[in-house]
Amino acid sequence: MGEAGAKRSRSVETELDRDWQVVSGFLRQNPELIREDPALLAELDLRLRTENVVDFGPAALARLSQAKVREKQARVQLEVTARANFAAQAQAHAAVVDILESRNNSDLARRLEEIAQLRFGLASAVMAIEGPGGTPAGWRELAPGFTDELLGTEGLSRMGQSPHLELLFSQQAEAVRSVAMVRVAMWNPARQGVLAFGSPEKKGFTADMGAELVAFLARVVERTAERWPAP
Repeated sequence: MGEAGAKRSRSVETELDRDWQVVSGFLRQNPELIREDPALLAELDLRLRTENVVDFGPAALARLSQAKVREKQARVQLEVTARANFAAQAQAHAAVVDILESRNNSDLARRLEEIAQLRFGLASAVMAIEGPGGTPAGWRELAPGFTDELLGTEGLSRMGQSPHLELLFSQQAEAVRSVAMVRVAMWNPARQGVLAFGSPEKKGFTADMGAELVAFLARVVERTAERWPAP
């Protein structure tokens, strides 16, 4: 809509507001005009209960009932979401404790797998790290620069589908339908990689989801892995 059209629209709305103020003021001063007009009452779905009381008809009551149903559904959905968020946070806190109790990087990989399956109901979790250099037992090895291939040159995370499931999850790739990946960097000199969680559900991770929880766990994993020298 052009500027002229917008101005005309605002002008029409202003005129309607003024007209309604005039009409509503007139009706307040002359309420008997509505009470004494059965045709108008019927058209508005209103009816008289007593001499001076106008009762809302079935349509108005139905709208009120529908509004209450929607309000209840919204309240229930909020409660469900709040409980789910609380449960996820509780599991994340427990996962942090499990990670911090790792004895070495191989044990860290094993614990991540258990956390994914037992705490979050996922198919798998892996640490993948770029070369050159050794790769801890249980970790996946990535070619130099491949983290950018997974996440984008400046990407920090990716949620949803990935064409690299077999590379990341090896034998468990067939059970993975969607992935949450977060960039990690550790040791000196720094080596890039990803922490990846695989879901058995196609919509377990989607592009519109936030990656905050996975990113939080990735930071804990980074700090934990720094305890032991690069292989």
